[in-house]
Amino acid sequence: MNKQDARYAAYTKILHDELKVAMGCTEPIAVAYACALARKTLGALPERVVLGVSGNIIKNVKSVVVPNTGGKRGLEAAAAAGVAAADADAQLQCISRLSEQDIAAIDAFMKRDCIEVRALETARSFDIDVQLFCGDDSARVRIVDQHTNVAHISKNGAVLLAHEVPETAQEDALQEFLTVEGILDYAESVDLQDVRAPIERQIELNMAISDEGLRGKYGAMIGKETLALSGSDLKARMRARAAAGSDARMSGCELPVGIVSGSGNQGLTASVPVVEYARAKGIDSERLLRALVVSNLLTVHQKTRIGRLSAFCGAVNAACAAAAAIAYLDGTGVDGVAHTLVNSLAIVSGMVCDGAKPSCAAKISLALEAGFMGYEMYKTGHEFLGGDGIVKKGVEHTLENVGRLGSIGMRETDKEILQMMVEN
Repeated sequence: MNKQDARYAAYTKILHDELKVAMGCTEPIAVAYACALARKTLGALPERVVLGVSGNIIKNVKSVVVPNTGGKRGLEAAAAAGVAAADADAQLQCISRLSEQDIAAIDAFMKRDCIEVRALETARSFDIDVQLFCGDDSARVRIVDQHTNVAHISKNGAVLLAHEVPETAQEDALQEFLTVEGILDYAESVDLQDVRAPIERQIELNMAISDEGLRGKYGAMIGKETLALSGSDLKARMRARAAAGSDARMSGCELPVGIVSGSGNQGLTASVPVVEYARAKGIDSERLLRALVVSNLLTVHQKTRIGRLSAFCGAVNAACAAAAAIAYLDGTGVDGVAHTLVNSLAIVSGMVCDGAKPSCAAKISLALEAGFMGYEMYKTGHEFLGGDGIVKKGVEHTLENVGRLGSIGMRETDKEILQMMVEN
């Protein structure tokens, strides 16, 4: 693929757009970002906050610690952080640089008990609509479909920004250019200077939070315990390293993460095992960067059909992509990558997302184990065939089925999961 090819430009832009930096779980941070924008628009500390969110936002914010809030969890904590202390210009790092005074201001604002949370009646899985009130003044901000996709800003009813919101949620149209074969062609031919910065940043940040997860006592310590039992088992070490990063970020670690498809857990899963494998095998940095092109783009490719948030655990997609990238590192070409992806998805598709929380680390570990099994199957000449469950002949057709499962088939599952979580 050469630079004049439209796909080259599309794939390059996708990587720059997707490999963003975020601190903490991305859904509460998106809530904080929306509230920070509304506060900036209002120009004053509000007397009342009305926060409307879709069910999947409720699901993914309910159980995680919001960084820099003194261990607070949930939507009220995220909203208070955004209103009382966040830097709207920093987007998904909007609460990354808070002082002790800022943290005290968040606590004081929460004690005012002036935040009302409403479940939005919306068909969109990602929808945040916040309104702030102070005296006769008001401000409103809406973010839809993606974590930084601001669709509306207004003050006192005067619209300051308005982007058309399509009837159904949409991913970036450029993602329609993605195919497994095209991703491998691009990975082999891309001028690494075009993508080096976001990928090297992802490596640096994600390995750092993995290290922190292994040092500290975060969550259920899935990574730390797995590593302690791993011995010389490289696969166990790869699982442990990825899980440790999730242990830390789900429990309020203030280190940033290099995300993909809007998710820090997916960013960790798509990158950390591949980095660990390359280092263990003495693979050079250039080849590693190309493998991470494969892993990240395969993750995005799968998620394009499923959507940002659903009942389908996104760690599955990232883990299967990571296993396929390891097959790429081993020189298996399109055949090995495609078969690893299909085998892996056949094993583990259907793992549900029941919100962001400490058990995400265990799901990452389990999904990676399935990914490694899928690759081992390929190496020993075994595969799942078209007609085996949701598997269809041809990797792209299997990915279509996985997308259908995640976006359509699991809608009612998503509703039931949310109901169970609310009841808890």
